[in-house]
Amino acid sequence: MGEYIGLDVSLKDTAICVRRGGKRVWRGKCGSDPAVIAGVLRKHAPDAQRIVFETGPLSIWFFHALTAEGLPAICIDARHAKAALDMAANKTDANDAEGLAHLAEVGFFREVRVKGYDSMLVRTLVAGRNKLVRMATELSNQIRGLMKTFGLIVPGAKGGSFEAEVRRLLSDEDGLARVILPLLEAWGAVRRRAAELGRQLLAGARRSQACQRLMAIPGIGAITATAFVSAIEDPANFRSSRSVAAWFGLTTRRYQSGEVDYDGHISRRGDAHMRGLLYEAATVLLTRSRVDSDLRAWGRKLRERLGFKRAAVAVARKLAVIMHAMLRSGQPYLAKAAMA
Repeated sequence: MGEYIGLDVSLKDTAICVRRGGKRVWRGKCGSDPAVIAGVLRKHAPDAQRIVFETGPLSIWFFHALTAEGLPAICIDARHAKAALDMAANKTDANDAEGLAHLAEVGFFREVRVKGYDSMLVRTLVAGRNKLVRMATELSNQIRGLMKTFGLIVPGAKGGSFEAEVRRLLSDEDGLARVILPLLEAWGAVRRRAAELGRQLLAGARRSQACQRLMAIPGIGAITATAFVSAIEDPANFRSSRSVAAWFGLTTRRYQSGEVDYDGHISRRGDAHMRGLLYEAATVLLTRSRVDSDLRAWGRKLRERLGFKRAAVAVARKLAVIMHAMLRSGQPYLAKAAMA
């Protein structure tokens, strides 16, 4: 008779519960280190059948490390687990671990696909660059706002032109310059680091055939293509291309009870950054693209009937479906057959 284990993981400690034959046989706590946890489980659960823990900041590390130790690790949806764990009268780490062990024993859980380290490395690159770009934008806006207070209006310039304009306006303002110039230097440093990560991302996209195939779609650049490929990993992970849009939170939510039945806003679940990139790509396709395509014509008709925002969301959803279908089939983008 095998054991079923629940792990309630935190940054410092992990609560462990072991069940066998419908009963709890051991529970305890140890440091949040997969190697330490593996040693504890070999002692108290030598015949482990399932080791269940929730999605969280350490879940990818735990999954791969425990799997490398030869243990049957399973990462489950935290929202699904919460619905079951909230039934307990008292909320403690030990009780959560026991609840997870019980879910593992009865098989009442929703397993989550854990990404590989290579995909997470690419996603980290995309996220890191995005964060630096936002920081640079915030710093430039801060500089503009502070200088406006003293009647110094920075023209709408970017990059080196922005720096030159700021220094020109501060040439006769020694007191203000002592405040603004450190911010300007920080802005320049952040911008250079963002450019370095951008070059790494672009080089990776050029080496990837999948990214090159997706970049043929109007509005899809290196960042969006790289983020999409790393998020999907293997196109076979999805039974149909339509389910990809739902996975990114781009499908409408439905509420039906008795005589009430209506569709609401999109669910906004899943990867928020990827959803934003798809929306940006849809915006470019509808407003700036010069390539005549079935998808653009369809989106423009929706824009006339539903408004721009809803049309852009619909086009973003369709882009996710098309991009997955292209990765699965290996076919290039066909502007006049994108809606087929």
